[in-house]
Amino acid sequence: MLLDAESELFIQEYKKNYCVGESKPEDIGMPFFLYAPQSDTGVLLIHGLMAAPEEVREWGEFLHSKGLTVYAPRLAGHGTSSQDLATRSYNDWLDSVDRGHAVLKKYCKKIIVAGFSTGAGLALQSVILKPRDFKAVIAVSAPLKFKKFSSRFAETLNAYNLLCRDWSMGSLAMEFMKNDADNPHINYLLCPVSAFVQVKILMKKVRKSLQDIKIPALVIQANNDPKVAPQSGPAIFKLLGSDKKKFAWIDFNMHGIVRGKIAGDVFKEVELFLENSNLINQKTR
Repeated sequence: MLLDAESELFIQEYKKNYCVGESKPEDIGMPFFLYAPQSDTGVLLIHGLMAAPEEVREWGEFLHSKGLTVYAPRLAGHGTSSQDLATRSYNDWLDSVDRGHAVLKKYCKKIIVAGFSTGAGLALQSVILKPRDFKAVIAVSAPLKFKKFSSRFAETLNAYNLLCRDWSMGSLAMEFMKNDADNPHINYLLCPVSAFVQVKILMKKVRKSLQDIKIPALVIQANNDPKVAPQSGPAIFKLLGSDKKKFAWIDFNMHGIVRGKIAGDVFKEVELFLENSNLINQKTR
């Protein structure tokens, strides 16, 4: 089974890349599947950079309570170690999403793709690449533009690191940045510079093709996000080609808005959007 194969892949990569003092417990990175046999609709739910499926578990459980099947895949290089993530590209992450879609297709006729942060960028890019695969898209805190000044130099630093490697001067490289994690029990505490560059490449591609997205779309953004520039949300919303799109601000001063008390505000917006798009029954409210 595809579902079992994804779990086995994670177990193998977890063992291979386990790092004492950094790797989280195995259950944090394990993909999860919540089946709703009464529904023909599923949600492909994508976590963010340096995180793991556990990051979106509360969101997944909420969607499942509304009668939807949910699958949260594990993005390549996540749930293991930052050293593992440093070897991956955004195409590897898209492959993880594609395999997640294949899992859901076994159970659902209609699929919604949703994601948080980098996962939101991957959700948007997945729709751009395969528009017929999805009935709606939900993007929460997609990083079209970063807020931190240091992010502007990621490409330069990555080029320097590659040069050090080519010249056998790896000791001079600065391949990782400290991550101010919202959920340290889930997130890596070190961010590979190369992974950050991959996110920026991904989002440049997304920006160029947002007008190609014609399916119902929901964009959510925290108004005081310290990591992703808050104007990212309105910019994505404006560029979307869909005539059935909705934008919502969340009043919060942290990046992570899909866990904890604030997540309730996000989930209300998601529920209303899905109802208006006829993807869940109002009687489940």
